[in-house]
Amino acid sequence: MNNNKHDWMSQKPVEPTSAQCCGSGCSPCIYDLYQAELELWEKAKERDDPNLLRKIKVENHNVLLSSDTFTELKLYSVEQETDDTSRYRFQLPSGASLGLKLGQHLVVRGIINGVEIQRAYTPISSIDVNGHFEVLVKVYEHGLMSQYIKCWRQGDRIAWRGPFGGFLYKPNKHGELLLLCSGTGIAPMLPILTHVTDNEEDETFITLVVCARNFQNVYMKNFLKEQSRYWNVRIFYVLSQEQSLENLPMSYKENSKLGRIDSVFLAKVLETCRRKPYTLICGSVSFIEDITHMLKQLKQENTSIFSF
Repeated sequence: MNNNKHDWMSQKPVEPTSAQCCGSGCSPCIYDLYQAELELWEKAKERDDPNLLRKIKVENHNVLLSSDTFTELKLYSVEQETDDTSRYRFQLPSGASLGLKLGQHLVVRGIINGVEIQRAYTPISSIDVNGHFEVLVKVYEHGLMSQYIKCWRQGDRIAWRGPFGGFLYKPNKHGELLLLCSGTGIAPMLPILTHVTDNEEDETFITLVVCARNFQNVYMKNFLKEQSRYWNVRIFYVLSQEQSLENLPMSYKENSKLGRIDSVFLAKVLETCRRKPYTLICGSVSFIEDITHMLKQLKQENTSIFSF
């Protein structure tokens, strides 16, 4: 009987630490998963039926990832984007797709000095791409997850779960999409861009405002340049620490602004939108708060604003 008690305790779920939560409002959150596992464990223990513990959800074989369990995927390549940011491409089984919706993010798990941590990243690749997906990751000098990511090498197997969140969208649902982003907050905007421009039947206008410290820190320049050639896409750059527009390539000067994004600039963008815009925002917490406040000052309705 003592052995049975010892066996049950060894199988009891361990409560997550705060470091294991990615802080992105995932549903189910890691704490939700813990509570579900704990309830199942308590029921199995009460009935003295270990078979109940095997009632783990059997995932559909057509679904590659699960929101409640981690799956290891192979890191296929790493391409440096800027001094501190790189694109990481992960390999999927031949012909397989993540089956994401626009704006959905994944959660990656890492172990640093014996401590498990989790962070959320939004794939930048098209939601329809097969065989791989890419994430854009900025590595911070003192970030816990960054210490783990710095150690990633081609061929490593990295644990992911998801997807979570998302932006519900149908072609021509909105007259114009106003995309406002800062830094790696550009990530969810990229699949939205390709989703619209790849569909000849979608006549939605897109205005993208990219905020960065300087021109060197604008991510995915080649991709953005290609997208700007579409008839329904225009792109502005707001560069907070760039010294002069004269330092920029000729094709960027007309659509770039020095300094930080402000209500005067935002008002001009809204005035020149070709149709009534639906606004999407992604960036730091302070960026989202500031932009949302400006939009409300400019009489934009809450129902026409969405933040990732």
